[in-house]
Amino acid sequence: MARWCYRHRLVVLLVWVGALFGVGFSASSAGTDYANVFSLPDTDSKSAYDLMQKAFPNTSGDTDTVVWKVDRGSVRDAAVRDRVQPALDAIAKVRGVGAVAGPYDGPRGAAQISRDGTIAYAQLTFVQRANEIPKDVVQHVLDTAQGAERGGLEVELGGQAIQRVQEPPQGLSEMVGIIAAAVVLFLAFGSFFAMTLPIAIAVFGVGMGLFSTQLLSHTTNIPDIAPLLASLIGLGVGIDYALFIVTRHRRGILRGMDPEEAAVTALNTSGRAVLFAGGTVCIALAGMLVTRLRFLDGVVIGTSLTVVLSVLAAVTLLPALLGFLGPRVLSRRQRRRLAAEGPAPEGASGLAARWSANVERRPRQIAALAVVVMAVLAVPVLSLRLGATDQGNDDASTTTRKAYDLLAEGFGPGFNGPLQVVSAGGDTATLVEDIRATSGVARAAALPPARGVTVIQVVPTTSPQSKETDDLIDTLRDRVIPKAGADAHVGGVTAVSKDFAAVTGDRLPLFVATIIGLGFLLLLVAFRSLVVPLTAAVMNLIAAAASFGVLVAVFQWGWGLDLLGLGKEGPINAFLPVIMLSLLFGLSMDYQVFLVSRMHEEWVHTRDNARAVRVGLAETSRVINSAALIMVCVFLAFVLSGDSGAAMAGVGLAAAVALDAFILRTALVPAAMHLFGTSNWWLPGWLERRLPHLAVEPQEESAAAAPEAPAGPAGPATAVHGFVRTADGDPVEDASVTLMSTGGRQLDRVTALADGSYIVSVPAPGAYLLAVTSPSYGSRARHLTVTEGPLVYDVELTGDEVDAVT
Repeated sequence: MARWCYRHRLVVLLVWVGALFGVGFSASSAGTDYANVFSLPDTDSKSAYDLMQKAFPNTSGDTDTVVWKVDRGSVRDAAVRDRVQPALDAIAKVRGVGAVAGPYDGPRGAAQISRDGTIAYAQLTFVQRANEIPKDVVQHVLDTAQGAERGGLEVELGGQAIQRVQEPPQGLSEMVGIIAAAVVLFLAFGSFFAMTLPIAIAVFGVGMGLFSTQLLSHTTNIPDIAPLLASLIGLGVGIDYALFIVTRHRRGILRGMDPEEAAVTALNTSGRAVLFAGGTVCIALAGMLVTRLRFLDGVVIGTSLTVVLSVLAAVTLLPALLGFLGPRVLSRRQRRRLAAEGPAPEGASGLAARWSANVERRPRQIAALAVVVMAVLAVPVLSLRLGATDQGNDDASTTTRKAYDLLAEGFGPGFNGPLQVVSAGGDTATLVEDIRATSGVARAAALPPARGVTVIQVVPTTSPQSKETDDLIDTLRDRVIPKAGADAHVGGVTAVSKDFAAVTGDRLPLFVATIIGLGFLLLLVAFRSLVVPLTAAVMNLIAAAASFGVLVAVFQWGWGLDLLGLGKEGPINAFLPVIMLSLLFGLSMDYQVFLVSRMHEEWVHTRDNARAVRVGLAETSRVINSAALIMVCVFLAFVLSGDSGAAMAGVGLAAAVALDAFILRTALVPAAMHLFGTSNWWLPGWLERRLPHLAVEPQEESAAAAPEAPAGPAGPATAVHGFVRTADGDPVEDASVTLMSTGGRQLDRVTALADGSYIVSVPAPGAYLLAVTSPSYGSRARHLTVTEGPLVYDVELTGDEVDAVT
């Protein structure tokens, strides 16, 4: 497939461009129909909503608020009333508005004016819940109300329906994330053309995913946060997956391969790993379905679809783009060096190799330090409180935030989250009196009953997101209502949020067990080991605890919130743990696969655990860290989205990826594998025989070229040895001799001794590539075939070529 896409690159590019524009045009024409459906059966708030819908079909929807304030005088002044009341009357006639209760409606309305007379509010009750109200209706209500403004009279609106039309600027966070990723890619590749490849793949994958999700919103319930989360994870995985493939492709060209063969090899090795990694991310996202929370079903659809399209772009569009670039995927300096010196093996060197050797020397100290760091960061998670943020977390420039602040100023913070106690029987009068006498209640008033149902509006003294309001709901349900002997339920947006958090918390253990179990099984089959998947499961839990600790410290304790511009501290969004754990599990699996697959490959060839861990870490840590740095930049950019849920997800995922890549995969995992020794690769024989075989990367060509080799995983070890000399017969003591598989993987590397002698180890009989380089001579490579015994292979360097004489 990679070869076909490479050779038919124009066709592939035109198909992708056509698909992107076609789906984009369809999505733009159809518009959006996102819906936040909270299905919480068997909860008290759901019972309250059902009663209200039965008794008050025109007032069972969400209640929003119009707030106005005067700079001088009073809101009771005729001049103010003559401007505001006509606007309220016009709103009452809008389709979808069930009732409007204003401060000028007799004695009952007088309570809707603040004590100093400068702030007043009117309640708008829609016939539907916020997610079901058409946005054009809400926008008309907003425009009508704010049309009453004048100098000295400020009019703002708050509520769930109003918040839906106050969307932050679209595309800013994505653009910042792409720019930051481009900087990292340019530093990593040193080539503008190579930098653009992962960006292009991410743009196509995310663009197709978002447009497709928008179209699907007309056929199924997809929440409005799904596109934000889909673009967040799509940009991250799209850029990272392309990064892994392009890195392998560039390495092949540097080692002397034709660009087409390098692309085919890259897709047939790293491309397979990308398919495996993308599959694990989708499986992790699908794990959200076990929570049976309908709100998350749409999130699973949007994010999984974007990941699938990003993977599809990486394995089809990317080889086509590589075909357009050819050798220009290398930097100019690399192309000049390749032309002057010929192909050279690319082994691990520099900081990565030194760090890998250091981990091998001091595994206990490094493991202990990493555990301490992660434990300290995880401490705040002990005070984790799930809930829902309110409009006090909106951007300060939005009308919802201004209305929130005006209500808190004039009537106290509890007015931003009233409760609805819905009674279907019993002594309602006693219930009202008992509610008023309850600590934490600022005001309680019963509305006229209908069809035997009475609604009591309860205003707490504290804000909707405060713990005291949660405690008040529990008090009303557990003590006040039973004591009054009434058949009543507590509803309202605040109560729904609390019940959603409770249901999520109850189902979280099952969800965690599901995704950890799936990850264990996948790694067990891929690496034929019990210890490797068990280690990965523990690491995932450690990363989750530490990242949630960072979330609690920032958003719940308020550390650094002012820098983020996200209002005051509050609980962690109830849906966030499920979404974050899914994404964290998938991304952690990616890094675990890329790291351990290289270690496992080395272990199969050498049966030397220390060498396998050292080589695997040295050769993969740089690309893993680059990929992680890109993801951190993309995730942190979503702080600029203006959406508190997306900002929480961005900060949490950025912390999780940074901790996972820079501490766990770079330090703790390799240190632990050094300590475990050969136990890393232990698997009981009976289990080995029953497990299906799943290879993340294809079998090396050398193994395929050696039918006489035994079927065992390692085969008989042998060697290639000889002398490196000049044309005059003088020894070349500074020559570097590297043995590679025909696929380009380095197997052994040595430096010739003073007499020019060298010896490299061969894992099994087969076809190999021997590369010899010297600063004083040219650099060339020769194919050779190793049989059962050691092979003598003398090399003569002439300055412009490498001639081999057996």
